[in-house]
Amino acid sequence: MITLLQATEVVATETAKMGLWELFTKGGWLMWVLLLLGGFTIFIFVERFVAIRKASQLDMHFMNRIRDYIYDGKIDSAVNLCKKTDTPIARMIEKGIERLGRPMNDVQTAIENVANLEVSKLENGLPFLATIAGGAPMIGFLGTVMGMVQTFMDMSAAGGTVDMALLSSGMYIAMVTTVGGLIVGIPAYFGYNYLVARIEKLVFRMEANSIAFMDILNQPVQK
Repeated sequence: MITLLQATEVVATETAKMGLWELFTKGGWLMWVLLLLGGFTIFIFVERFVAIRKASQLDMHFMNRIRDYIYDGKIDSAVNLCKKTDTPIARMIEKGIERLGRPMNDVQTAIENVANLEVSKLENGLPFLATIAGGAPMIGFLGTVMGMVQTFMDMSAAGGTVDMALLSSGMYIAMVTTVGGLIVGIPAYFGYNYLVARIEKLVFRMEANSIAFMDILNQPVQK
């Protein structure tokens, strides 16, 4: 009689000889769920990476030019520069320029509101990526449990005679879905944390530029 441990060893040996597609199909319908989640992971990461990278690009002399325009009274030129730059920092500064003439608290509040909206846009999709990071391994674990249940049911139905062919189906589901869940979940986890770190770095730059803009408004015009 083949023990469960022996069956697992045999399945692992045969698995090493199989192709990826054959392994995928052995995992059952849960593998299609994991494949779909893997596709979403790649799409969200690439799309957010490109968006954050674009948002992080800013001319090093942007604030100097804004300061010069404001000191020279060229408010329209400052607004046009912000529109042409088209980044979260530029849109934040643009809103502040549009509020010139109002109390400083109103200007700062307007800048902070735009900053919050921009950060919210950058975080689109990240909660779903975090869900995949936590959910994919759980789906893999579900497949493991389902595979083991199927294996024990097959053993029980066979009575005292258990062969490799009878056990292989459940064992494959148990092993392959576990691997599939980790393959999807681990990149999603690291990808999520990487994007969050990039956004936090951009938020710091936005805060620094907001402070620099308020300093420009509070400083006397240099002649």
